[in-house]
Amino acid sequence: MTALSASPLVERVDVSAYTVPTDSPESDGTLKWDKTTLVLVKIHAGGHTGLGYTYAGSSAAKLIQSVLSEVVKGSDPMAITDTYMAMWKRIRNLGRPGVCSTAISAVDCALWDLKARLLGVPLVTLLGQVRPGAAVYGSGGFTSYSDKQLSQQLAGWVEQGIPRVKMKVGRDPKRDLERVRVARQAIGHEPELFVDANGAYSRKQALYQAEFFSQSSVFWFEEPVSSDDLQGLRLIRDRAPAMMEIAAGEYGYDIFYFRRMLESGAVDVQQADITRCGGVTAFLQVAALCQAHNVPLSGHTAPALHTHAACAVMPFKNLEYFHDHVRIERMFFDGLPQLVNGELRPDLSRPGLGLELKQADAQRFAA
Repeated sequence: MTALSASPLVERVDVSAYTVPTDSPESDGTLKWDKTTLVLVKIHAGGHTGLGYTYAGSSAAKLIQSVLSEVVKGSDPMAITDTYMAMWKRIRNLGRPGVCSTAISAVDCALWDLKARLLGVPLVTLLGQVRPGAAVYGSGGFTSYSDKQLSQQLAGWVEQGIPRVKMKVGRDPKRDLERVRVARQAIGHEPELFVDANGAYSRKQALYQAEFFSQSSVFWFEEPVSSDDLQGLRLIRDRAPAMMEIAAGEYGYDIFYFRRMLESGAVDVQQADITRCGGVTAFLQVAALCQAHNVPLSGHTAPALHTHAACAVMPFKNLEYFHDHVRIERMFFDGLPQLVNGELRPDLSRPGLGLELKQADAQRFAA
């Protein structure tokens, strides 16, 4: 690529993958897992290193090393959009959604971190800060948990000052009705209770469940049906109890996905995942779409990676404080955003994302 300014060019791209076992077996409405893989990207230029990552398979690391790095090396870290578009062109014949998008997301986040470090400012300052912190909701409540585990985890977030929590449903629809009642009893009347079916229910099933969930004051119903079923999501949105917001979008891998979802009127809250949708560049694009449609935006998982961008977009609602990723980010990084009164606040004394890899701690999980 040709440099567009006199800034130092990208000299090297390093990629590594780490697989971390879960602290107990986990499942949701459609999937079971016992480990999580983090793919880390470091981009070097002008004596500084930008850091980005995604939660994806190790194949994403191979794609970055063998395909994307040849596009990024020699590029101008001040011209991120140019590099972003070059990466999309490079993977044209590989397929845009899925692994390619997660790989580009990690690289794009690292480029934004590098740019902010080269300029000596926090990323949120570079993007334009509009709020001091990103409101979060505690997220976990896996279907594999006992009622005791579920209660302890959700109540624990409330005790930390997080006024909204989310649990998984969909594995056993009949059992879900009791689990939601248990969750409401555990957190008390005031905190907001969210549920996430991960697309496990049919349309009629989801409507039936929504009526029962409303008796426990469920405020948020995420992916009641598959996100591929936009008509179904719109049906649930139109017929669900008025207090219940319908959310979806975590599987969006490009801007066109989000455009279709918003134009269909399928959601009350548009979700986007910075580790899947195309990184910081795409997250900002999705935020602009949300603003145009008067729909709030929610960040999906990877709380440390989302915080700066979440504090710089206008139609923002909340950020998922996901159990697995909170745990991994604490293990792997220094300089994490701080949780204050239910918000994650970026450290404005540190440049870029503010994150520094704890190499020795991470190395134990090298894939």
